[in-house]
Amino acid sequence: MRAKIAYIMSRFPHLPETFILREIIAVEALGWEIVLYPLITQDQPIVHAEAQAWLRRAHRLPWFSGDILAANLRQLAARPRRYVSLWSRVVWENHASPKFLLRAVILFPKAVRMAEQMQQEGVSHIHAHYATHPALAAWLIHELVGISYSITVHAHDIFVEKAMLAAKLRDAAFIVAISDYNREYLMREIGVSSAEKIHVVHCGIDPAIYKAHAHPPVSSEPFEIISVGSLQPYKGMRYLIAACALLRERGLPFHCRIIGDGEEMPGLQRIIVDRKLESCVELMGAKTQAEVARLLPGAHCYVQSSIVTPSGKMEGIPVSIMEAFASGLAVVATEISGIPELVRPGVTGYLVPPADPPALADAISNVYMDPIGVARMAKAGQALVANEFNIKHSARQLSALFEQFLCQTGAIHLNS
Repeated sequence: MRAKIAYIMSRFPHLPETFILREIIAVEALGWEIVLYPLITQDQPIVHAEAQAWLRRAHRLPWFSGDILAANLRQLAARPRRYVSLWSRVVWENHASPKFLLRAVILFPKAVRMAEQMQQEGVSHIHAHYATHPALAAWLIHELVGISYSITVHAHDIFVEKAMLAAKLRDAAFIVAISDYNREYLMREIGVSSAEKIHVVHCGIDPAIYKAHAHPPVSSEPFEIISVGSLQPYKGMRYLIAACALLRERGLPFHCRIIGDGEEMPGLQRIIVDRKLESCVELMGAKTQAEVARLLPGAHCYVQSSIVTPSGKMEGIPVSIMEAFASGLAVVATEISGIPELVRPGVTGYLVPPADPPALADAISNVYMDPIGVARMAKAGQALVANEFNIKHSARQLSALFEQFLCQTGAIHLNS
């Protein structure tokens, strides 16, 4: 066993964040001892089978308890200036966002207890997923007890929510960006001074669990369209539904399944009813990754209709597109953020402008009309995922970063 790495994430298990679960399983398989410190341990109706064992291992700290109070009193007594300085800084640097300020104030005492617990447990390094509150907890622990930390940044945590972002990134041992787009964004917009500190490590999947079945000719009825994602505004599902209305007007025989759950579910259902699309557009709700893997091969075309919201919220690089490629599907997606690193026009799929139903409908029609070209692109997409977005490859990259940093600091030895 190498060293002990503590993973901090906002919620566990969180169905839309299967990529974190895959990563911790793959990293532990490389010999690291992984301990989980979710800020919130969720009870949810649908849980991936792979998450069950990790749920039993996760540290379930309440927001407040006698232990948390005692830990804070110990730290205050031992280093009063440090404790008060950190508290003041957290309040000051989050005051511009009342929502973030409230969460930061609630998180602070819990992070103090986590710091003591990680120190007692012999944690060598912390890896936080998302530069928001998970990174804040990691930063506080580092400031309190000196445990180093790194951060994987994704999307809204750098594009939208920027409270204390510069400090959290500056003090991190290293930063993992999930796409070249994110790396360039950090250097351009946030002003991360050292480019060498930012490493691109893609989210990945295990291609072996996705089976690409031979599809019937696309002229058969109906033409199956599928999309997977949480039903939030930035996923742009309403534009996919609008494109479906256009496809019906054009006489294309299709059936569209949308997998996922979220705040937009009632509104999307109303749009489907208002446009009389109940017979051809289906909201299927949340599914486990095993269920998604079984459903994908039955489709002809995968659509990612994501947008950039007025607040700036958008995708990082969607894992669902990787899953579609691994399943041998043609992909139509919007040209935003890191998506073009996966969907390469004319090579692995079609790119269209965001929030443009006619363009979406045109691209889907092209998939329907060009089975030979689509088969070529689908094969290229499969190869791209197998070579560049494979979780085993990504885990090896991340493992090398852990080892390089911890060897440099003397926390582990090269032969450990």
